[in-house]
Amino acid sequence: MLQIRRATQDDAQAAFEIRLRAIRHQCIGAYTEQQMLTWTAGSAADGYSALMDSHFYMGYVDGVAVATGMLDLPRREIGAIFVLPEFMQQGIGVLMLAFLEQLARQLGLEQVVLDATLNAADFYRRCGYRGEQTSIYHSPSGLQLACVPMVKQLG
Repeated sequence: MLQIRRATQDDAQAAFEIRLRAIRHQCIGAYTEQQMLTWTAGSAADGYSALMDSHFYMGYVDGVAVATGMLDLPRREIGAIFVLPEFMQQGIGVLMLAFLEQLARQLGLEQVVLDATLNAADFYRRCGYRGEQTSIYHSPSGLQLACVPMVKQLG
């Protein structure tokens, strides 16, 4: 059973590792190897750890950190949903997403947005998100990745 709790600065490295492993496992074919290596370069100390001070959450199975997710409240955006490869296809991503959507509702949001990676767009559509057009995501590090901007009404 998945247990979700708010992340702390002590979780930054574990969250970064989950992200790195999920991207390198799941995004093969959707992006070039060079894009994935650039996307996952560096360490938590390079800025990823700053996310722990926001609505950033960790998901645990039997005490092991297996998933991440966050809600960027000012931007009304859900992001950073990553699951360790060995825990994929078990409903953990759906549970993390549902948790973040419920949090958004509790905080008064009527809709949320996200930028889906090309490989994850169908997952989000199955979860009620709408969006078809491809766009370019500009990361803080300067990396540009194709994505699918999506929206979901929470009402």
